[in-house]
Amino acid sequence: MKSFSVSQAAAAIAICVLPVTAVSAQTVWSPGMEITGQPVLVTSNGVTDTVMFGPGGQGTITTPGGRVIPATWSAVGGNLCLSANGGQECWPYASPFQAGQPVALTSSCGAPTTFLAQGVNPPMKRGAGERG
Repeated sequence: MKSFSVSQAAAAIAICVLPVTAVSAQTVWSPGMEITGQPVLVTSNGVTDTVMFGPGGQGTITTPGGRVIPATWSAVGGNLCLSANGGQECWPYASPFQAGQPVALTSSCGAPTTFLAQGVNPPMKRGAGERG
């Protein structure tokens, strides 16, 4: 199955043309935008790793012992997926994470997992725009 990275999704959004009749700015949420560049504590099976969700779908997983594992991630189709060391795990993902608020999810592997975003990016505001 072909998947799109967050950067591809952002590019697609940027290409979209706003209707000329738009009157007010609106908040636009794209899956993953709130955690891009932010550390997230991910606890599964009693182990808490720090995951950095970098731009362009690149990331790292830092173990409690300080080992850094290169990873990739995507947020499409209602899932947040993390891949590393040849494996992939996905969690249902329908709304943005909030800083300091734990979110309990069950992975595609059946593992109960808690995500705790340490910080989040503010939602993007899309203005009314004007053509001239």
